[in-house]
Amino acid sequence: MTGLRLAMGFLTVIPVRPTTEIGRRQARDAMLLAPLAVLPVALVAALIGWAGTLLAVPAALAGVVVVAVVALGSRAMHLDGLADTVDGLGSGPDREKALRILRSGDIGPMGASALVLVLAVQALGYGAALARPWGWVVVVAALAGSRVALALGCRDGVPAARPDGLGALFAGSVPTVAVVAGWCGLAAALAGALVATGRPWWLGVVAAAVAAGGAAWLLRRCVRRFGGMSGDVLGALVEVASGLLALVLAVGVAG
Repeated sequence: MTGLRLAMGFLTVIPVRPTTEIGRRQARDAMLLAPLAVLPVALVAALIGWAGTLLAVPAALAGVVVVAVVALGSRAMHLDGLADTVDGLGSGPDREKALRILRSGDIGPMGASALVLVLAVQALGYGAALARPWGWVVVVAALAGSRVALALGCRDGVPAARPDGLGALFAGSVPTVAVVAGWCGLAAALAGALVATGRPWWLGVVAAAVAAGGAAWLLRRCVRRFGGMSGDVLGALVEVASGLLALVLAVGVAG
């Protein structure tokens, strides 16, 4: 329960009892339980978006509502990480300069563009899913499941970009086998949710595979550029995974 409380307190605005002991084991548990910790926020966001579709709100606008609720429920911390990571990746060959950008709270043109594009894909994709019967179940599975990307960023063998900060605590804390199991669990959850909407189960497997591949590619780029992962990189992995899931699901439910 310590790991779950840590995940909920860190990843959501849900009030939980503060965690007094934070070590490697708690960090590992928090990353593995991240999808479960975010599940209440994902459920509220999906149900509000679904209610909008029942009131004849356009699907795209319902998707915007979903994205907005998730941002509020997670303090928009992953969005900040996405913007900083993209700015850092595009800052040139100087590693120290890139790390300074990660530490700063400023957003440059590349980071702002990444935010607009990723949020647009998420809103349109989740809106399209909500338009189908029981589509809110798919949205819940995708939103909560996208947090599996956190375990990917913290898998063993991935160093921290800096000796201090969030990355130093969580880096290398999750066994690779647990990361693989997490993505398989996401594929199974999406497959079951898609069947409920009348779509083929294998679309869930494809969506999970695409999201895992995209997040792994981004993580590799970040490790090469920054020398490892950081809290901002973890946020970027979540948002990219969520965007890719929304994209594939939108194509799938429209077929």
